[in-house]
Amino acid sequence: MYGVLSSIPFFLGALFFLAGYFLLGTVASSSEMIQKGDIDGAEKNLKLTKKPEWLFSTNRAYYHLLECTIHSHRKNNQATEASFQKALEIGLPSGNEEAMIRLNLANLAATRNNCNGANEQIKKIKQLNVNDPQMLEQVKLFERAYKQRGQMKFQQQQQHQRRGRRR
Repeated sequence: MYGVLSSIPFFLGALFFLAGYFLLGTVASSSEMIQKGDIDGAEKNLKLTKKPEWLFSTNRAYYHLLECTIHSHRKNNQATEASFQKALEIGLPSGNEEAMIRLNLANLAATRNNCNGANEQIKKIKQLNVNDPQMLEQVKLFERAYKQRGQMKFQQQQQHQRRGRRR
């Protein structure tokens, strides 16, 4: 009788750690690995989370953000964008995180010359409650660079048309 009673704390501890694994996953440790630059280790560690759909919603969103980081490091833009969309669907705790995702989506759209997609993401960022000054500055820099890129493209097209007329 005493043997069974004395083992209850160990079973409760194991149950606690098992619940933590399924509800929190390996998100925190994978994030630390990414911060240290160990992308391969972070990818292996993130894959240890067998059921990401069982994670708390915030951890699930961060799980997909870490996937984005790994995919973008591997230059897999389609997978990066898909993971960003999953994180947006789940929802993030603040407007700052959503703004970061939308700025990255705008950048991906810009690399594909998708002006409407980039502009749409910037409009959505402006509707968010963003209070991080660095994020606001990054959005301004992106807008400025994107406008200059559009102006340069327009000027190149005009020069090309003028050359065609001269011939």
